[in-house]
Amino acid sequence: MVSSADSPLVTIAQGTARGVRFEGALVWKGIPYAAPPIGHLRFRAPQAAAAWEGVRDCSVFGPIAPQNEHGPLPIDPGLTVDEDCLSLNIWAPEGPQNRPRPVMVWIHGGAYYLGSSAQRMFDACDLVERGDVVVVTINYRLGALGFLDFSSFSTAEQPFDTNLGLRDQIEALKWVRANIAAFGGDPADVTLFGESAGGGAVTTLMTSPAAEGLFHRAIAESSPATSVYGSERAASIAESFLELVGLAPAEVGRLRDLPVDVLTAACVELVQQVPARVPGTLAVAPTVDGDVVPHYPVAAFRHGLAHKVPLLIGTNKDEASMFRLMKSPLMPITPDAVHQMFVAIAADNPDLPVDEEQQVEAAYPDYPKRRSAMEISRDAAFRMPTLWIAEAHSRVAPTWLYRFDYATPFLRAARIGATHGTEVPYVFGNFGVVPRDPTFKLGGRRTAAHVSDRIQRRWLSFASAGSPDGEETETPWPRYDETDRATLLIGKADAVVADPDRDLRRAWGEEVIGFT
Repeated sequence: MVSSADSPLVTIAQGTARGVRFEGALVWKGIPYAAPPIGHLRFRAPQAAAAWEGVRDCSVFGPIAPQNEHGPLPIDPGLTVDEDCLSLNIWAPEGPQNRPRPVMVWIHGGAYYLGSSAQRMFDACDLVERGDVVVVTINYRLGALGFLDFSSFSTAEQPFDTNLGLRDQIEALKWVRANIAAFGGDPADVTLFGESAGGGAVTTLMTSPAAEGLFHRAIAESSPATSVYGSERAASIAESFLELVGLAPAEVGRLRDLPVDVLTAACVELVQQVPARVPGTLAVAPTVDGDVVPHYPVAAFRHGLAHKVPLLIGTNKDEASMFRLMKSPLMPITPDAVHQMFVAIAADNPDLPVDEEQQVEAAYPDYPKRRSAMEISRDAAFRMPTLWIAEAHSRVAPTWLYRFDYATPFLRAARIGATHGTEVPYVFGNFGVVPRDPTFKLGGRRTAAHVSDRIQRRWLSFASAGSPDGEETETPWPRYDETDRATLLIGKADAVVADPDRDLRRAWGEEVIGFT
């Protein structure tokens, strides 16, 4: 149990951890949940964390996963980058408790090659104080070290495991199951939530046998659920990476000896190359390996193979505008790139109707204007996979669908709108933590606070009671089903609309469209 000292102490099997009191919460940072994945453990499944002697200082974040330190996600001052990155952070409410508290475990996004649990936006003080929950945020391996699959080049002498980033997340969830009670959390009441690649991890883990029973509810925000590829594509991308670092496939074992900076730099180059060659694909992503990921996740949902836990899932209205603003190659945003995407999808899916591209494009009246191209890309990457999952999962478990439409006056004026990731500060209640953030240049902070209030109430009600319609919510949010397709539109006010994306849904069709 948590001690009452000024610096809260908790004793678990690994040892005693000293945290801090901060803004109404008890906080422990940088607790290792697995052994350092270095040396012979580089490119191997995570191993159990070792015990420590004495009292471990858990007042600062642990190192974050190796990544481009000058990339699109700035790294906060004071953080270190290191392969020894498999740690987690815990926020718990102060004060007495009558029962074990619900637990929420957050998986950060970043296209599987960027980000960390230490981003200031993910500070959970507001959530735990408001919701009387325990929040856990985790680091996991990224980029080449976490989401490139070298298993096709494995030998008995040089083995390589698959889906290392996902395996890390599963190991973290096992740690939570074993230890969270000491922090006041209920290991039998865990909600897994994440955004972007984190949302993709959530929907993928919902189909992973290795994750069964480790969480009991799920929230997937802007999940790129179809960005999970087969072993053949994974092997091709891994071979491209080997070329970038100057190694032949027979020399794959030398990857364990290369400096981590070399691997990171090559990964950044690969991230640019792959979507340029095949628009709509990612260089680093989960792989269907027959083990951790036995099936393509969306197909698994369609066949009723996902874990039958309650699911809250949705997207943002203007997902793709951020990628245009950042000139990112991760999403095709021009008519030519969209056409190339459809050509590649058709090659991967020979059973698709020959006029599939024309049928989809006809649903966007302004096509081929750039904005409509971005809308097609948005729907291919996020909205349609989310609708396919919601439709399938609603047959076997409680499911709620949302669309985040709210944008501040500045974001509307800049034609950015409710773009990718803009809902995250509303979930955590953290605004103004990004340096030089222009979001409120033209006002709107008060309205944003009201939107955040409503979102937090729903997310916390879902985590605590299994439904986003708690006592404090004003607009009832019905479950999603194939009859009404009720969708919560989150704007200045909440509104429930039946099948708001009907025309788009019908144009894309019933069959899952994605890369293999």
